[in-house]
Amino acid sequence: MRLWSTLERGPVQLPPPEQKGRVGMYVCGPTVYDYIHIGNARPFIVFDALRRYLESRGYEVVYVQNITDIDDKIINRAREEGSSPEEVAERFTREYLEDLRALGVTPPTYQPRARAYVDKMIELIEALVAKGNAYVADGDVYFSVRSFPGYGKLSGKDPDELLSGARVEPGERKRDPLDFALWKAAKPGEPKWPSPWGPGRPGWHTECVVMSRELLGETLDIHAGGNDLIFPHHENEIAQAEALTGMSFARIWLHNGMLTVRGEKMAKSLGNFAYARDVVRLFGTEAVRYFYLSRHWRKPLDFSHEALEEARKAVEGVYRFLAEADLAAAEDVPLPEEVATEIKLLEEKFHGELEDDFNTPGALAALQGMANAGKRFVAAGGDRRALGAIAEKIRTLAAPLGLFQGEAAPSRSGRTEELIGLLVELRGELRKGRNFELADKIRDKLASLGVELRDTPQGTVWILR
Repeated sequence: MRLWSTLERGPVQLPPPEQKGRVGMYVCGPTVYDYIHIGNARPFIVFDALRRYLESRGYEVVYVQNITDIDDKIINRAREEGSSPEEVAERFTREYLEDLRALGVTPPTYQPRARAYVDKMIELIEALVAKGNAYVADGDVYFSVRSFPGYGKLSGKDPDELLSGARVEPGERKRDPLDFALWKAAKPGEPKWPSPWGPGRPGWHTECVVMSRELLGETLDIHAGGNDLIFPHHENEIAQAEALTGMSFARIWLHNGMLTVRGEKMAKSLGNFAYARDVVRLFGTEAVRYFYLSRHWRKPLDFSHEALEEARKAVEGVYRFLAEADLAAAEDVPLPEEVATEIKLLEEKFHGELEDDFNTPGALAALQGMANAGKRFVAAGGDRRALGAIAEKIRTLAAPLGLFQGEAAPSRSGRTEELIGLLVELRGELRKGRNFELADKIRDKLASLGVELRDTPQGTVWILR
């Protein structure tokens, strides 16, 4: 199997399971200060499918995904609510785990939380200070970027060029604007732990290094996450880990493309997002998974209700074929040789696509091809009772992708969605005409029927409650 690695800027071969056996895989998890939005869900679904496919091919995958429960965003959310950072982190950790279940994501082998590893982070920082790769500045500890000659090799960024845009924020005590915090001295009202440099808390870039090393060893097989993490997060992870050991931190680096809205990155800061749980409620788990897997994992993917609706229809189409096959199937009726040969070639295509940089769109096309072959066979007068073999093959192959394992996906009324869309469009026209009273009546009436409207810079999004 070949996977495109960010570090090599090209494909890297994963040794076959009889040689490799165990694969250690680390995927960066969420910062638990809010519900995850649908863009956050892409790496969770894509790398869950990769993990499950590797297992189906005979690898033993030790899959680790962290939870960041110490962070500025959590502290700020707690201040806004008048609660504690611990309460915020615990609440949204529960919600995150519930969202993973709704997305059909298999629980990781280990799911470490940053707070449980603070002592180990302190040990790592002490070692970096002792080696001269980090320094103490009035209770803070910074990593010295210039002390690590390989800095920039993952992102391709030149430290000298980075310097022109770097600056020292007020209150920071860096020797060099490029340096990054490993330990932050305590501030009033923030979580804090005792350390050799005084009370404080670890920086974000340290936690993944510590947790991955503790659970997977000094060199990971696969390190994965969204491509927004390449710099500075993953670059800073490499600097710490490799400065400490002199060994490669990860053999393969995988970074998925971002979810976009009309070509712009989806982000809470931009307001152009939808919560994952709302999208799952509207379209269903398998439609969301199919939507993500219908685009190559390294490429950007544009989010829209129309695209999700197309994914839902594709899933329903396969389920209709499976339902027909289940009703008619009989074990003693074999497929004709020419149809069986076509299914075998499509099975080979399915595996070939996934083993070539995990090309899920090609794999889905192979599954759709099997269903279409069955439909053509029946349309040409073939015995429906022979369809059971095709249905069984589709379900077996699709299982690692989290697709086509249940009953037929529930249908949704296209007419209802069209009517909601029409009312949303009418409300928009009324707002443009400054008829806010009638526009608000439409919004309130829709809300009473369980339809929530959210106005974003890119337009109004509606969510069924």
